[in-house]
Amino acid sequence: MNSATVRNLLVRGMLAGLTAGVLALVVAYFLGEPYVDKAIGFEETHASAHEHEVELVSRSLQSTAGLATGVLIYGIAFGGIAALAYCFLLGRVGRFAPRAAALLLSACALAAVYVVPFLKYPANPPAVGNPDTIGKRTTLYFLMIVLSVLLAVAATLLGKRLAPKLGAWYATVTAVVAFALAIGLAFAFLPAVNEVPSGFPATVLWRFRLSALAIQATLWGGFGLVFGELAERLLNPRPLSAAAAVATSAVAAPSRP
Repeated sequence: MNSATVRNLLVRGMLAGLTAGVLALVVAYFLGEPYVDKAIGFEETHASAHEHEVELVSRSLQSTAGLATGVLIYGIAFGGIAALAYCFLLGRVGRFAPRAAALLLSACALAAVYVVPFLKYPANPPAVGNPDTIGKRTTLYFLMIVLSVLLAVAATLLGKRLAPKLGAWYATVTAVVAFALAIGLAFAFLPAVNEVPSGFPATVLWRFRLSALAIQATLWGGFGLVFGELAERLLNPRPLSAAAAVATSAVAAPSRP
């Protein structure tokens, strides 16, 4: 793949990430923010008088402009990174069409980057978590992401190596089982984190986590669909119809005196 194609795919990946970010922003605003407000209300209700701090940024600004800025910038950044990964993987993990390859990349990235770490260390709303352990919790979460991505890459390489001997189906099943076993061991050995305060509404916690999962699914799913379409048009352009070809030839042909 030449540099011009990579550059074009990178631009399309960032555009697709921006589009997916807009979709995720809608989901975050309507599904996630109501439960953030409920969690903040719980925190304020149970905080003592001397624990209240001056609010540097208003809640309304956080839930609108702040949320939009964060989600859209994240969408553009991850879209560019995913497009570069797409350029590297295209043609190396099977003979997939550009659209199918984009959807496969999005699904695998969603699983490895978010879903697997989420199962061990799920997202928490405000008022959940001890401020003194935020460094430890952040480190554990990013360690889980790194482990998940590395194990996913290792499973892909394992499946590719076993394919000539076992066939594509059994090689894929073996790689998936190996990945699941390795992730299970990581779940068992990494420490658990349970800092939900007493009396915190279980429904709020559960629905906040579902909304966080829905945001990521929208982000990655939207990216896969949009980027797949853009990549398909770039890499496999549609041939001109007969009428268009005749018209193009007539315009291009030199006029006779």
